[in-house]
Amino acid sequence: MKVLSVASEVFPLIKTGGLADVAGALPIALAPLGIAMRTIMPGYPVVLEKVGKMRRVADFPDLLGKPARLLFAEHAGLDLYVIDCPGLYDRDGGPYVDKTGKDYLDNWQRFAALSRVASDLANGLDPDWAPDIIHGHDWQAGLAPVYLKYSEVGTHTPSVLTIHNIAFQGQFSPLIFPALGLPPAAYSVDGVEYYGDVGYLKGGLRTAWAITTVSPTYAEEILEPEFGMGLEGLIGERARDLIGIVNGIDDDVWNPETDTHIPVNYTHASLDRRARNRAAIEKRFGLAATDGPIFCVVSRLTWQKGIDLVIELADEIVAHGGKLAVLGSGDPVLEEGIRAAAARHPGRVAIVFGYDEPLSHLMQAGADAILIPSRFEPCGLTQLYGLRYGCVPVVGRTGGLSDTIIDANGAALAAGVATGIQFSPVDRHGFAQAIRRTLRLFEDKPAWTGMQTAAMKSDVSWQTSAGQYASLYKTLINRVAVP
Repeated sequence: MKVLSVASEVFPLIKTGGLADVAGALPIALAPLGIAMRTIMPGYPVVLEKVGKMRRVADFPDLLGKPARLLFAEHAGLDLYVIDCPGLYDRDGGPYVDKTGKDYLDNWQRFAALSRVASDLANGLDPDWAPDIIHGHDWQAGLAPVYLKYSEVGTHTPSVLTIHNIAFQGQFSPLIFPALGLPPAAYSVDGVEYYGDVGYLKGGLRTAWAITTVSPTYAEEILEPEFGMGLEGLIGERARDLIGIVNGIDDDVWNPETDTHIPVNYTHASLDRRARNRAAIEKRFGLAATDGPIFCVVSRLTWQKGIDLVIELADEIVAHGGKLAVLGSGDPVLEEGIRAAAARHPGRVAIVFGYDEPLSHLMQAGADAILIPSRFEPCGLTQLYGLRYGCVPVVGRTGGLSDTIIDANGAALAAGVATGIQFSPVDRHGFAQAIRRTLRLFEDKPAWTGMQTAAMKSDVSWQTSAGQYASLYKTLINRVAVP
């Protein structure tokens, strides 16, 4: 079976969040199941530089107004189609925003082009390889099912659209519609029309054969107004085609036994070796070498991620002997809040702004607990990394966080299966209670070590989830075979 993954970012080439990790790991996880997945992505400068030599597949004299080429290469175990279009992707900033943090004004064009070429591949653009299924990720690939529907093979090529975060929808002015190259019928309630605008995610949700989200709980949550972000009605109509499949992680990249980013490797049978990694965190962040727990945060600094709650509780963490190390960037107000907490508590609270992959590994390998007080979280990956490394997750009871963490209640602790701390409601009071529970458990060394050991034994690989995707693909292929 041949599947084309459509993604705006792919690890290890370019990454801003969990979508890249999924797009990079899923093809490798599916290969043993007899599924050949290729990935199409934009040719950002860093991608072209890292991939190096590529084979030309096709030329586009006019791809939504820009000349472009489609290239193919193999890199890091991935089979990649890369759209080389300097007019759309040769930028100094990130994949979505410029250096000032503002969205590129032509994002509608940049990601429509990605979806259009994906559809062209289903129509036979590459004579050597044509996908049986198109699998798009988030709004940036939302038009892929739309282009398919209105193309030559629209009724024959199944499509899947995965929602990684429904808060990001790709909504643009209706003035762009003529430039998309879609027929007038596509600008309708059954296509991309969305409250008078053009909705990329909305169009994909309307036209994809199947919709997935990245956890079973999130699949239920987005049926409600609180989490559906205005799309809950449409998703409710498509509920029979909706499935939640929890993300896995690449357990070769995230492996405390072999991780080259950390000073000392270890297993759940040698957790005491984490102490040297803990000392490395203290040195890197300028934290005092005290016995209290190190709480870490590795996150975008946003309201969704509950970073305002971390700021509110920073004084309490320090008052009870804890320390706080933060890696991330985002909302300037929240950045300033963390900076102010660090100024109040030198040696006890510290932040490194931005994203640093090796440092994120070190933090999982040496911090005692990772704080994830998200108000909503489709799946989350940092808690899975925490499980793998014995860095106890403290999480809001929502989405994939509730699906992947077993709360340290009395019964779970007694049975030796607790892997972290869940809390609800996700507010200051709920989070404060969770912090206090964590501090008490940290003082109970047998209970804490037992929780770390159970966490590290959790199956956070892609094996089960890849099987679920393979089953979904086969179901859709069978639908094609039925007359």
